[in-house]
Amino acid sequence: MADIVLTTLNAKYIHAAFGLRYLLANMGDLRERSELAEYDINQRPLEIVEKLLAQNPQIIGFGIYIWNTRETEAVIEMIRRLAPEITIVLGGPEVSHDTAGQSIVELADYVITGEADLKFAAVCRAILTDDPTLAKISPAELPALADLALPYSLYSDDDLTNRVIYVEASRGCPFTCEFCLSSLEIPVRQIPLDRFLEAMDDLLKRGARQFKFVDRTFNLNLRVSEAILRFFHERYFPELFLHFEMIPDRLPAKLRELISLFPAGALQFEVGIQTFDDAVSVNISRKQDYDKLADNFHFLRSETGVHIHADLIVGLPGESLDTFGDGFDRLVAMRPQEIQIGILKRLKGTPIVRHDDEYGMIYSPQPPFEILRNREMDFALLQRMRRFARYWDLVGNSGNFPESVRKIWSGERSAFGSFLEFSDWLYEKSNRRHGIALIQLAEFVFEFLTGPVGLPSSEVAPAILQDYQRNGRNDVPVFLRPHVDVSEKERAGRSKNGLPKRQARHQSA
Repeated sequence: MADIVLTTLNAKYIHAAFGLRYLLANMGDLRERSELAEYDINQRPLEIVEKLLAQNPQIIGFGIYIWNTRETEAVIEMIRRLAPEITIVLGGPEVSHDTAGQSIVELADYVITGEADLKFAAVCRAILTDDPTLAKISPAELPALADLALPYSLYSDDDLTNRVIYVEASRGCPFTCEFCLSSLEIPVRQIPLDRFLEAMDDLLKRGARQFKFVDRTFNLNLRVSEAILRFFHERYFPELFLHFEMIPDRLPAKLRELISLFPAGALQFEVGIQTFDDAVSVNISRKQDYDKLADNFHFLRSETGVHIHADLIVGLPGESLDTFGDGFDRLVAMRPQEIQIGILKRLKGTPIVRHDDEYGMIYSPQPPFEILRNREMDFALLQRMRRFARYWDLVGNSGNFPESVRKIWSGERSAFGSFLEFSDWLYEKSNRRHGIALIQLAEFVFEFLTGPVGLPSSEVAPAILQDYQRNGRNDVPVFLRPHVDVSEKERAGRSKNGLPKRQARHQSA
């Protein structure tokens, strides 16, 4: 039972609600009357409603994000019918801008816009005391980060074991990229470093092993980023994993030296490139030095064990298929371990809308508000690129096809043009983007390489088999049997009775 319930629907169970923990940590005198309740968008709304009402709250605060708006609205609609006396308060990015006309806002009693770390408690006090001056829309004053109670003690032991642990050393972004909400958060503000590191030390002592920094520009303040890297390196152990979002063209010698000290697999850098086209960069108010970026990628790939996750966006104003393809080829040549292909979204409050008329930008009216067409890419082409992005995740990013995937653009062929050809071919063959089993996908890759690409099966089959067996499988797929020496490949995987080891274990059980 709790008078105040803070809740949200996460995208997945493994994602712990970082923002709600900040709110709970800063409830002050209302802390003992408040509880955290997390769900995810895969749960039935009716079951979520049942659990929320069972706590008999006076106030429910919902965190609203681009991935959970529709699902949360369904939950609130039922609460309105079943328990209209409960006060509903909304906060989060999806209700911090353009609140007029949003159906979920109309369902709520109160809405807090902006960073609600301190404002939520103030609104709850006003509700509980029937303050008549409380307006429905309450803009939150930007909190001084030094005044905030840090939320890390609210990660449970189960969170530390089973969920992504989010942390932040700063908020805001110095850049003005027009598609990004962080561009509205200027200047960058730092959490007091000594308090932050003390909290990280406590998480380590409690058993935290993986830390995902949500700072948009971790390497902006070099003094802070160096101190954090040095802190974790001094406490390094084999299971430690750190994820950072990095500015791709800012990696001075001192920072390189620290990064080089970490073993392979300890660091992951998420690097937002978005576009390699200068004109498109101007359109979205983004600045980056591509020569420095390339040099930094070369250093990271050749002299460190950092895992690089690089981002490109499809659908930016002025970006054509040709310019995007050129950028993709350029990025592939830099050899990041992952290339995330995102589809442009119109996030509420971002100035990307200023290009709507000139570039014919048409977005979906439903979350996640992705671009449907623009002047350079019509609807059919953007659908092709959605399939390209999905299949690239399955084949290029999954880690299941490291030996096979580069054969798709073997020789002097363009990586982008070749993979787009594969994407079109795969969709024609399968007629779906999801639900393709790994063994079926492997057969599709084999068929494409030996068909449209024209490679001999004697070259393709060993690569496909090596990829297929890399995760401990010992069997040979049926479609490869005519092209490999089955007896040699399966010999190591046979038990004494001649059955594959996994099958023998099953029979003995």
